Amino acid sequence: MVDCKPMETLMMTNHKLHMELKAKLADKERYQRLVGKLIYLSHTRPDIAYAVGVVSQFMHEPQASHMEAVIRIIRYLKGTPNHGVLFKSNGHLEIQAYTDADWAGDKGNRRSTSGYFTLVGGNLVTWRNKKQKVVALSSAEAEFRGIARALAEILWIKKLLTELGFPPKGTSRMMCDNEAAIQISKNPVQHDRTKHVEIDRHFIKEKLEAGIIELPFVRSEDQLADILTKAVNGRIFNLCLGKLSFGDPTTQLEGECWKKGKRK
Repeated sequence: MVDCKPMETLMMTNHKLHMELKAKLADKERYQRLVGKLIYLSHTRPDIAYAVGVVSQFMHEPQASHMEAVIRIIRYLKGTPNHGVLFKSNGHLEIQAYTDADWAGDKGNRRSTSGYFTLVGGNLVTWRNKKQKVVALSSAEAEFRGIARALAEILWIKKLLTELGFPPKGTSRMMCDNEAAIQISKNPVQHDRTKHVEIDRHFIKEKLEAGIIELPFVRSEDQLADILTKAVNGRIFNLCLGKLSFGDPTTQLEGECWKKGKRK
């Protein structure tokens, strides 16, 4: 596929990849080999994390449509061979996280996918997306579980920075675009409809009251973790990656030099 035509995005928006009845099967060995390499690559390429997470669900019995999705990922990589995360000095070590969940996004079993980005000093350091283990009964519940996972990541990063001799100062911000989930996190009254996530609720509330984190609302269009939970169009996809300083580092640095020269 050296001469294949590159693709702008990894997946079609609103894709419906699932196990179809009596569908044409793909070459299982080739599929597993390709997806295995993509999983390895996703450790340094947050842009492909969601798409790779989707195709990795069909390793046991891949179908033709699943192989087409894998080939599309490879075509995307063909056009972005030099892309990566650019780390810059921003004069601080504040910890910030973006967390999101796609409620009932899986067409096969209706489980939700949650994901988060964490930034230290304005630089992307960790990311993760994962299908939730149980079916969420509401979008607030799906987001709530995602907040708890992102909070655990923030606590781990705080501990790591402290051990390295850079203890974090101040409150860490965790961006969420679901107001219901934020209100439940802050409300001390136990709601009957959230008893099944009571442990997560108390975990989040305890850290809020201790001033370790704050949970501000962020508009959906500014939610960077969107690209970890669903397939989005090219404009949103590139906008989110740009805010995460992800792309071709050479191009990004050249652009910054041009802007500085223009200001002078």
